[in-house]
Amino acid sequence: MVSISTALCLPAPDIEALVQGRTIAALPKMFIRTGQQFALYPTDSLNIPLSVEQYYRLSFLPIASSAIASLNSQGILLQPKQMSLFTDKEQLQLPLLTSETVSIQAWAKCESCQIINNAESLTTLSRLTIWTQEALQEVLAQRQNIFLAYLRVYQLPKAVDVSVKRNTRFVALPQPLTVLEVNPVLSDRIFAQRKHQLENLQPPLHPELEELQSALASLAITNSAAKQLEEDIRVFLGWSNCKQIKQPSSNLAWINDIAFLGNRSKEQDEGKSNYQAGTDFEKIVRKSLEYLGFTVDEFHRGGAGGIDIFCSQPYPLVGECKAGKKIPNDTAVQLLNLGTLRLQNQELLKQAIKLIIGPGEATTQLEYAAKVHSMAIINPETLEKLVKLENNYRNSIDLFKLKIYLKAGSSNQEVEKYLDQVYKEISLRSHLIQLVKKHQANTGDENVEVATLYGAYGYSSPPQALSREEMHEILIELSSPLTGYLGRIKGSDWKSDRFYFLRELPITNIS
Repeated sequence: MVSISTALCLPAPDIEALVQGRTIAALPKMFIRTGQQFALYPTDSLNIPLSVEQYYRLSFLPIASSAIASLNSQGILLQPKQMSLFTDKEQLQLPLLTSETVSIQAWAKCESCQIINNAESLTTLSRLTIWTQEALQEVLAQRQNIFLAYLRVYQLPKAVDVSVKRNTRFVALPQPLTVLEVNPVLSDRIFAQRKHQLENLQPPLHPELEELQSALASLAITNSAAKQLEEDIRVFLGWSNCKQIKQPSSNLAWINDIAFLGNRSKEQDEGKSNYQAGTDFEKIVRKSLEYLGFTVDEFHRGGAGGIDIFCSQPYPLVGECKAGKKIPNDTAVQLLNLGTLRLQNQELLKQAIKLIIGPGEATTQLEYAAKVHSMAIINPETLEKLVKLENNYRNSIDLFKLKIYLKAGSSNQEVEKYLDQVYKEISLRSHLIQLVKKHQANTGDENVEVATLYGAYGYSSPPQALSREEMHEILIELSSPLTGYLGRIKGSDWKSDRFYFLRELPITNIS
């Protein structure tokens, strides 16, 4: 338990960078002693009289502007403006305050404070932080010293509103905050690595990825795909702790409705047609196939005289959605006839995967016809499992491998085999990630060689046998910038490559 009674005043963008894990450093106006703890109080004033564009690096500007806009959206304007009430009369300085409180969302502990007075180091320091070289030079010129505080940052479980203060260094809190020193923004190991890099002015390892992350930051506000990639890049760069796999967000809640809509359409009776139920089921099937990675051709739509589904990429697929308690006998013939009529390309239809999706049981005649004409039959529950797996582990469904399991006739059991195989591959990778993590925790090593991991693997209740070469291939995959579960230090050959833990790969159940 930690009791905090003061707050360090910092520009709002600096605090945002600290909370995001983008930086671990701040530029206080005085030396801060090691171990000092304080809340982080956001202001809209910079440490020196420069514009925001001059003060922050170009890659950080979108985030800086957003942080300032967010502060001002609270109705707070901390810098009084002047306005003239009478022509040719002296101006009156009026504080424009529409709110009397500011929101504090994080607190920090100073791990050390470095004094920098060497102008030659500012170029590298700028590349490692959010400030421009011009801003750092201006701070050094005005103060003769730069105080670079290394802050271990913790988010408050709930934001605290405090009265607006005019002090630009420390402000007293109206009442002490009692917080727990747990769950910092960055793990111990990542913080230590970043601190070592800054203290020794080691250049950034992945400047291109940093630029990409910054470009994605503004897109991530409205684009879920950009948000996911931006989060993954931050984890890989060490700007975020281990990112847990999330349950489907509200805009993906439809995934849980695939089987529901299929079974609702099962109640449809040919004599008393529930057209809307069938239409809803058809729409969610198309949406599901798109989510899995198929390109659904909207020109070939369902309805009278049309096939329900035609996918052109990555390989041709034609499909029919069939409601009802029984899938009719003539479904196979209908799919062939409509495919021939609409596609007008017999060779394309011959090459295409032919898929029937319905909640009902296929009749004996349909099973026979499906095998003769190489048509796969699956139910909505199987489709939902595929989509949930893809949602939990993006890009885990390989459509070309799935194609092998879409056997003629009922394919539910075959697709289940494919799902099991994917889970085994994910579980193996999760096991290797834990192996790296536990080795580092038990030995204190910053990284670990393949040979050491291979030796430990045999004593770790391994899920399957692996050669050393196979293990190395998987470790390379897990340390790719687009996966980022492990980090890699490249050796002179593959045997001397070293790896270190970055984030978890939790195993989640899709049932």
